[in-house]
Amino acid sequence: MLQVQHLTKSYKTGTQLYPVLKDISFEVKKGEFVAVMGPSGSGKTTLLNCISCFIPHDEGKILLGDQDISGLKEDELARVRNEKLGFVFQDFMLLDGLTVFENICLPQIIAEKPAAQMEAKAGNFCHIFGIDKIMDKYPAMISGGEKQRTAVARALMNQPYMILADEPTGNLDSKSCRAVIDSFLQAKKELEATVFMVTHDTFAASFCDRVIVLKDGCIYRELTRSQTRREFMDVLLDTIRELGEDDDNE
Repeated sequence: MLQVQHLTKSYKTGTQLYPVLKDISFEVKKGEFVAVMGPSGSGKTTLLNCISCFIPHDEGKILLGDQDISGLKEDELARVRNEKLGFVFQDFMLLDGLTVFENICLPQIIAEKPAAQMEAKAGNFCHIFGIDKIMDKYPAMISGGEKQRTAVARALMNQPYMILADEPTGNLDSKSCRAVIDSFLQAKKELEATVFMVTHDTFAASFCDRVIVLKDGCIYRELTRSQTRREFMDVLLDTIRELGEDDDNE
């Protein structure tokens, strides 16, 4: 589904070069729910931005399906982002002037899909994610958890290869956080969705199949969940403590 091969990324300030990602390689398989964690400055957000091609990387390959998206032109990238990637952001990125239902429909409106097909699919997602009672409301009228579930539904509308989620629970209380994670798990179970999530939240990460831990731009450890969620969260907390500082936002 996703292969990242020998990815490197540096930033230059004056004559000084600052390496951020150092020879990163990993794979995400179809239907996996994978998180990336690490201390502030470890490269989490930079990695996500490179995968989505919002910023260029220096070396390496990013394969989505069988396609190397690293060197695509901007119009080709726009098509990939709309058709093959779904995005969920910390600040929701919903359009205030559109209802919940209309926000969910947006990717298919952009793709010029038939209205009947689009509306049926959006209605189904509203039902799956428990937001059918609010689909005629505007973003200002709903809770943070409802906004994020709307964003998850919107991200799935074009049946993307993968959802890229950037701190999706960062602005939410514990109840809303769980609702959003449940929506990812539901998408994985019912729609075979693949989710790649950057997070600083060990609670959210404990629901994942696998967690990639970064430190100083390198993969420090890959952890696969083979125990209960609570036991896996303890393993994650112990790993973060090993890094020498509490996990935090970048």
